[in-house]
Amino acid sequence: MFKTVVTPRFGDIDGLRHVNNTVLAIWFEEARNPVFRMFTPDLDLSYENWKLIMVRTEFDFVGEMYYGEDIEIRTFVEKVGNSSFTLGHEAWQRGKLNVRGKAVVVHFDFIEKKSMPIPESIRSQLEEHLLPHGTQSQE
Repeated sequence: MFKTVVTPRFGDIDGLRHVNNTVLAIWFEEARNPVFRMFTPDLDLSYENWKLIMVRTEFDFVGEMYYGEDIEIRTFVEKVGNSSFTLGHEAWQRGKLNVRGKAVVVHFDFIEKKSMPIPESIRSQLEEHLLPHGTQSQE
């Protein structure tokens, strides 16, 4: 599991004085960087070097989060397929789970416009971070 700490900015807060739901997509994306590095170690975003494309994201908002306290984003692998994998994300504040999400990512060749099998060396790295679907990470 990967852990990323984010500090909500003033602009991340909505009129109800809690973290706006729109910022979770950005925070979860930031928390995917360690996984991105498995495929592209230098995070080179050039067309011919980037190897991943996201095909699905989802979020479940189960609690409120507030300005003034850090939020821990936990990222783990739920499933590894032939050319795709599913990442789970959780946002925790004050020791409480507030948002659950997932992202389905495909190993992709942008030049050929097709998915590619995940190399065994990367598959092994992904499997080190497996947490079965529906399992909540522990404090």
